[in-house]
Amino acid sequence: MISAGDFRNGLSFEEDGNVYQVVEFQHVKPGKGAAFVRTKIKNVITGGVLEKTYSPTDKFEQAFIERRDMQYSYNDGDMYYFMDSETYEMEPVAAKDLPDSFKFVTENMSCKLLSYKGKVFGIEPPNFVNLQVTATEPGVKGNTATNTLKPATLETGAEVRVPLFINEGDVIQVDTRTGEYMGRA
Repeated sequence: MISAGDFRNGLSFEEDGNVYQVVEFQHVKPGKGAAFVRTKIKNVITGGVLEKTYSPTDKFEQAFIERRDMQYSYNDGDMYYFMDSETYEMEPVAAKDLPDSFKFVTENMSCKLLSYKGKVFGIEPPNFVNLQVTATEPGVKGNTATNTLKPATLETGAEVRVPLFINEGDVIQVDTRTGEYMGRA
C-alpha cells in the first residue's frame, strides 16, 4: 500500500479498478484547513489524463507495470506479433493497442511491451530510429535560402517532413515521439 503523501512522478497505483501513473503532483498546505495533494494522473490503459486532489492519508495499492524488451516479428491482419529474445515466445498484440509512433517500427526492431497483470496495453518503440527514404521530390539547387521542408515517405510507409537536401535512398534519423526529422544517419 502507498499513501497519497508518498506520490512521486512516474509512480503507478490502482484506484477503482483503474491503473494510474502520477504525471505531476504538488503537496499543498493552506493556511487554514487540512493539507492535500494536487495531482495530474494518467490512466495507463486508456491514456486519459485527470486532475485530482487527495488527502495525504489516502491509501492505494501500488501497481507494477511490466516493461519487457521484445522484437517485432510480423503482422497478420489486425494482430502484430512480438518475440521475446530470451524465451522465443510470440506475444500477439491487437492493432488498436499500438500507438501512433508504431508507424516508424520495422520488422526485427526491438520495442518495449507494457503489460499489467499479464495484459499487454501498450508498446514503446525506440526513441530514435534510422529509416531509408523511399520517395521524395528532388531538391532544387539554390532553393536553400530559408529553412524549408518537403514531404518524404519512409520505408515503413510513414511520412515525415525533411530538408530539401534529402534525396531518395538517404537514411535519416527520426524521433518516434514527435515524428520529426533529426538528421542524417
